[in-house]
Amino acid sequence: MFVVIGGLAKDETAFCEILGSRDVPLMSKKGDIIIGGAFSLHSQISKPLLSWNGPPEPLMCSRINFREFRFAQTMIFAIEEINNRSFLPPNVSVGYKIFDSCASTLSATRAGIGLMNGEKRTFGKNCSGSVHAIIGTSESSTTNAMLQITGIFHIPVISHFATCACLSNRKEYPSFFRTIPSDYYQSRALAKLVKHFGWTWVGAVRSDNDYGNNGMTTFIEAASQEGICVEYSEAISRTGSREHVEKVVSVIRRGTASVLVAFLAYDEMDLLLEEALCQNLTELQWVGSESWISSTHLAKKGYSGILRGSLGFAIGKAKITGLQDFLLQVNPNQDPQNNLLREFWETTFGCSFQSMLDTKPCSGSERLQDTDNAFTDVSELRISNNVYKAVYAVAHALHSMLKCKLSGEKLNDPCNFKDHSDPRQVVKHLKDINFTVQSGERVYFDKNGDPAAIYELVNWQTNPDGDIVFTTVGKYDASQPNTNQLIMNGINITWAAKFMERPQSVCSENCLPGFRKAVIKGKPICCFSCVPCAAGEISNTSNSAECSQCPQEYWSNKNHSNCVPKVIEFLSYGETMGALLTAFSLSGASLTLVVLCVFLRFRHTPLVKASNSELSFLLLFSLTLCFLCSLAFIGQPTEWSCMLRHTAFGIAFALCISCILAKTITVVMAFKAKRPANTVIQCSAPLQRTSVLGCTLIQVLICVIWLAFAPPYPHKSTIYASERIILECNLGSPIAFWIVLGYIGLLALQCFGLAFLTRRLPDNFNEAKFITFSMLIFSAVWLTFIPAYVSSPGKFTVAVEIFAILASSFGLLFCIFAPKCYILLMKPERNTKNHIMGRTQSNKH
Repeated sequence: MFVVIGGLAKDETAFCEILGSRDVPLMSKKGDIIIGGAFSLHSQISKPLLSWNGPPEPLMCSRINFREFRFAQTMIFAIEEINNRSFLPPNVSVGYKIFDSCASTLSATRAGIGLMNGEKRTFGKNCSGSVHAIIGTSESSTTNAMLQITGIFHIPVISHFATCACLSNRKEYPSFFRTIPSDYYQSRALAKLVKHFGWTWVGAVRSDNDYGNNGMTTFIEAASQEGICVEYSEAISRTGSREHVEKVVSVIRRGTASVLVAFLAYDEMDLLLEEALCQNLTELQWVGSESWISSTHLAKKGYSGILRGSLGFAIGKAKITGLQDFLLQVNPNQDPQNNLLREFWETTFGCSFQSMLDTKPCSGSERLQDTDNAFTDVSELRISNNVYKAVYAVAHALHSMLKCKLSGEKLNDPCNFKDHSDPRQVVKHLKDINFTVQSGERVYFDKNGDPAAIYELVNWQTNPDGDIVFTTVGKYDASQPNTNQLIMNGINITWAAKFMERPQSVCSENCLPGFRKAVIKGKPICCFSCVPCAAGEISNTSNSAECSQCPQEYWSNKNHSNCVPKVIEFLSYGETMGALLTAFSLSGASLTLVVLCVFLRFRHTPLVKASNSELSFLLLFSLTLCFLCSLAFIGQPTEWSCMLRHTAFGIAFALCISCILAKTITVVMAFKAKRPANTVIQCSAPLQRTSVLGCTLIQVLICVIWLAFAPPYPHKSTIYASERIILECNLGSPIAFWIVLGYIGLLALQCFGLAFLTRRLPDNFNEAKFITFSMLIFSAVWLTFIPAYVSSPGKFTVAVEIFAILASSFGLLFCIFAPKCYILLMKPERNTKNHIMGRTQSNKH
């Protein structure tokens, strides 16, 4: 165990001192500039027993990780390439120290301190370590742990694989950079991907560390904004028990979601898939993070039956010229004392450099070209390319810094760099780098130390030989506008083995147009029932949250998916009711004209003369107008027809009742007067004409005032029925209408009163009695009309008014003229003056 302490010496300069044993890098090389490296070269770590009685047991790492070993060798390759290209000023060489973080925060902390340690037991006055920058680590949690130590001394750390969005906090990690995008973007990209394919009900599993927990938290937040629900969210730890992994797989099996979002680090994914194979978990569409989605090792390890059709975002791949040849040259003979190289060789070829009975001996001459593992596979150089870019980023920063220091210095002693290095200067120049690597990719860091967030959408497809190939089917670019960030390239996507076409993963089936979603109490928002839209409301898209109200003159169709123009309703000639009323109207007018003809034919007979033929003809004419005016109420209302309806009706009936009133007055004068009959008749003729004209003109004046100030007009009404438009005539002024109607009623009341008084006059044909009957019918019809008119909806209001007009007209026609026509046509012997006057033939003189 070792500790770094600080204090003040007598000369008031700071110093740092190492206490305890010093960790030794697994691979190292001396140089003027030292770049540190921390990789998870082993994937398992022992759990030492902690005791207060003695020093803790040393950490033991095992199970070499070929993929991480390739990352470390890529770093060495990049450094050798920089040295060979004389990228830095003359006489400045780059060395390295590589430690094993063992995918553990404790080991990462030890690696961080080991990288700061120099060969001496004390540091300089700035407590600066022996490295100028650190490449690593491969996990967010281990990177975070290492930054807690290196950050104190402002040593820049450039990670190739730590994606946690938490590391973008410049206040906490001012010296941290990375060549892989932050999960802030990847999590949102995954949410957009899930939304793109219409999956609103997904399961989720994550690594139980900073990478998985922060990434999944961001994904769930972004998914919620996209209307996606997570059925379950389980966590797996690399150091957890097998029972816990079994429980997680059981939860996934019981879930109803067809899509599983796996935000897992490589090691946790390996553990999950092993258990998934045991439980035969083959009915899921996997959506993965960049940590495992492009892993050829997982594709070749027998998991293809589970992962075929997987989708996920990967870092763009590149070709690093010369890397494959460099990797194939790795050999224990390069450094016989290096235990890591010996372990790598023994694990790769299944041999041993020590004499063991059950293991074949290693000769050191085995060929890496004959192997196929994660170390030699350079077909998907994605994360390795990030390591390569990280090394070159440090080199460009150092190059920029050295150029600044060379001003005023001698070229043969480049700035005495070994003695005057300051990590904070490296951090400063790292912020300003902007260069292009051999693959054409531009490398730079934003204000948070992150690169541009660009991902490839990878799909696990099979080639003709049945092998898994990673096919790029799309791209995500966070720098683009929100609607253009996810772009598909048109290549057909292979789905999970169970699905022949794009799977569906929803808690509730989509609501069709015409329905809206109603949340089920106690369940996530993605679980809903489909409720039909109410009358007059529509939804023209699937899964509408609300139904929209149709415009005022539109109504929902049968399926409630579109607004259609409302049915315009009015009393037309084509419908049954309109046709019947028209027939009755024309029949009444025709019958009135027939009566008129009969009266013309018998106009010189005593009966017609006694009935005051002039008023009778005028009354028949007015009755004809009454019958015909009802036709104005039938048909589509227009501006002219609306004005004609009530005014024609009012004037016609006023004329009609005025004539009856004049006849009644004539009868009263004839039988109550003391003058001779001829004198009464001669005096009453001007009075009759004056009374008829005067009474009618009053109604005409009322109608003119009505039309002048508030005339009736066509109106579209939806009061009575929301689903249709009732085209009717608005009265304009209801008061004027009731005045017109009231005036007719006043004339009828006067007529009824006079006729009632003279109903018992001594003649055989008492016309006053028939007028009384006609006024009774007339009054009964119109008194019944008022409540019916007020309560009838829509076109039935018009029908009620027409019925009242026809009924009252027929009542007047039959009551007044039917008895006279009966005598004129059927009983001509009664058509004599004597009979009309009530005189009988007597033999006595």
